[in-house]
Amino acid sequence: MRAPVCAALLVWLLQDAATHHFTDEEMGAVRQRIKSMFYHAYNSYLDNAFPYDELRPLTCDGQDTWGSFSLTLIDALDTLLVVGNRTEFQRVASLLLDTVDFDIDVNASVFETNIRVVGGLLSAHLLSGRAGMELEPGWPCSGPLLRMAEDAARKLLPAFQTPSGMPYGTVNLLHGVSPTETPVTCTAGVGTFILEFATLSRLTGDPTFENTARRALRSLWKTRSDIGLVGNHIDILSKKWVAQDAGIGAGVDSYFEYLVKGAIMLQDEELLSMFQAYDRAIQNYTRFDDWYLWVQMHKGTVSMPVFQSLEAFWPGLQSLLGDLDSAVRTFQNYYSVWRQFGGLPEFYSIPQGYTVDKREGYPLRPELIESAMYLFRATGDHTYLQLGLDALESIERIAKTPCGYASVKDLRDHQLDNRMESFFLAETIKYLYLLFDPAHFLHGGGMEGDGSWEEGGDAGQCVLGAGAFIFNTEAHPLDPAALYCCSRHAQDRQELWDILLSLSQPRAKTSGQSKRPAKETQDSPHAQSDSIALKPGEKRTPPLLSCPVQPFSARLAIHGQVFTDNT
Repeated sequence: MRAPVCAALLVWLLQDAATHHFTDEEMGAVRQRIKSMFYHAYNSYLDNAFPYDELRPLTCDGQDTWGSFSLTLIDALDTLLVVGNRTEFQRVASLLLDTVDFDIDVNASVFETNIRVVGGLLSAHLLSGRAGMELEPGWPCSGPLLRMAEDAARKLLPAFQTPSGMPYGTVNLLHGVSPTETPVTCTAGVGTFILEFATLSRLTGDPTFENTARRALRSLWKTRSDIGLVGNHIDILSKKWVAQDAGIGAGVDSYFEYLVKGAIMLQDEELLSMFQAYDRAIQNYTRFDDWYLWVQMHKGTVSMPVFQSLEAFWPGLQSLLGDLDSAVRTFQNYYSVWRQFGGLPEFYSIPQGYTVDKREGYPLRPELIESAMYLFRATGDHTYLQLGLDALESIERIAKTPCGYASVKDLRDHQLDNRMESFFLAETIKYLYLLFDPAHFLHGGGMEGDGSWEEGGDAGQCVLGAGAFIFNTEAHPLDPAALYCCSRHAQDRQELWDILLSLSQPRAKTSGQSKRPAKETQDSPHAQSDSIALKPGEKRTPPLLSCPVQPFSARLAIHGQVFTDNT
């Protein structure tokens, strides 16, 4: 194992010594090349594959893969805004609202539908203000794309109706879970819901989604081994591990990712403590020379000394926690594999320093580019920009076809496969573009002279989009500020009503005004939106209260004219 590791480090050091420093002009030129890549793939999908889920770039036609709801278009929607195309964003959002229907007799992956469809629609909803779409009163706490995301997520809820709370892997969107559905699912298929489901709950006020995701997480947490590891596949009914290989790659990866990102987005200590406990076991049992191997979950003995391309997200995740030294060293190992093949093979044997039989393909995955984006943001090291340029040129040289970009079937001889996965537009191109655009609004920078933030909620009392976007595992950005803005609605509405009610009671006794009907006082906070501050029939909107550090009376005083002289 030492030989390939030393060779990888030598390659890195030689390459690092001549790292090119990119000027602003050069970065701008690369962004234009990435835009051209995006539009070649995007237009090819529209011309040849829409309304199918995915493009087949070798035969220039389409196919349904994950559910028959124009998946590539949903996945690519927020990327349109990332590259600055507001007009097309608006057109596609309207098209999806008019054409996509989730009441269909289709068996869909619960995991993939969540990260690609629910995540994509939530992201598009939260970015629709910046995209120039007409917004409903109270946005981001209401809107057609939010309702569409909620509709899709509700189709997934029957999968979670199990004794353990852990979901089945597949659900029929019309009929629910089939009686013959297997109870065996992968770890990531259980633990990759908290970002989307918590976002839905906090935007809509319905706690069902977040509670469902948390129940699954807690149930999975209880199944870890005595040495603190989880396996790869679990029986959700018996809660017994079917595949007992423990690692950070395929089948497990996004579970760990969502514990970290969920902790950040929701400021949740429980999720962070879960990940920290896992990380201690991962570092102790699976890490060797800054590679991460697969081990037996109960014994910690090595079962597969391989690197999987999906593991390349890990350095980026480490950077979010400030563990930069380890992240940089692991990235060096992964980048050496990229430079060996011009891409990351699905499986790479670390002792042999070569691909694994029948796992030589590269389906244009984004994970190493994703980590490069995070590490460049953290370090400013232009080595990560060089990786981005290498990736751009490799994909153009190896995978480009007249009808888009094809997955690489075999990196050894660059044979192509007749498929362009939707994540190529949703993740790979997006992370490439953001890597070369450090001033992008998703990083908290300005765009085209605009400020980095925007107003939201009723009368613009919420500050949104001021950075700190959290990307789900399909690279769909979610804004924690929007969650806070909307989740405060119920609490602030109730507090405001209690104050106004207490102030109005003495006046009601002397002036003959009627009290608020008893039924209304018993309604939920969302049902109490017909307060004296709103016109009759006006839709529910977030409150005119936003500063959590101020006393409530101070917030009322700031907005003025709340109390009359004779209260």
